Amino acid sequence: MLIDSHCHVLKSEYSNPDSVIIESFNHGVKKIIINGYNMQSSIEAVILAQKYENVYAAIGIGPQNVDDFDDVVFQKLDDLASANKVVAIGEVGLDYYWTKDNKNLQIDVFKSMLTLAKKHNLPVIVHSRKAFLDTYNFLKEYNINGILHCYSGSLEMAKDFINLGFLLGIGGVVTFKNAKELINVVKEIDLRYLSLETDSPYLSPEPYRGKQNNPKNVIFVAQKIAEIKGISIDDVISVTGNSVCSKFDL
Repeated sequence: MLIDSHCHVLKSEYSNPDSVIIESFNHGVKKIIINGYNMQSSIEAVILAQKYENVYAAIGIGPQNVDDFDDVVFQKLDDLASANKVVAIGEVGLDYYWTKDNKNLQIDVFKSMLTLAKKHNLPVIVHSRKAFLDTYNFLKEYNINGILHCYSGSLEMAKDFINLGFLLGIGGVVTFKNAKELINVVKEIDLRYLSLETDSPYLSPEPYRGKQNNPKNVIFVAQKIAEIKGISIDDVISVTGNSVCSKFDL
């Protein structure tokens, strides 16, 4: 089952999110998880999930939006987490690359999001950039699992996250010529621990690099993984799809 486990098909990103969703389904994508990153996008993700049978929502405050977080937002997310078809708390996490000047605030908000996930017995979809050790330690502390979105760490770190119960989100970056470390991770890690994603509208795979991404392009990620591992694309789609369905109880 071809699944885009991480995208942002939202009004803030597309002029017509509905047409993007429908186009994706028409191109063979079977399920989509739309990830919020602030309060408004989280609400919109839930609305779209409730509108379309095979669309699901993840809600949360991402590391680049932590300045908008307060007790009122936490309570709203707490209420929203009980909504139908909310399958994860995400996109949440730590980013010491783009927003490294507010680490303490990022950590506080991340821990609040992990608390929310524990309360509602939901997995998490985690953004981690230049922050893998802190990310790992907090996920281990909270004993929680999910997906490491757009994984960019080492092979050794990948194994550590897998041991915590995480899938590694693999997107368009794996098709880039300079993605040698990620390609090695994909080669060495069992297919059962990988998930396909696009991060639409960002990180378009080759041959569309530099253009607006679309969940339908997840097929190019599957093709590249099949090439790296020397297996059929049908096996990639089947195994990764089963892993995502199991992780998020789709």
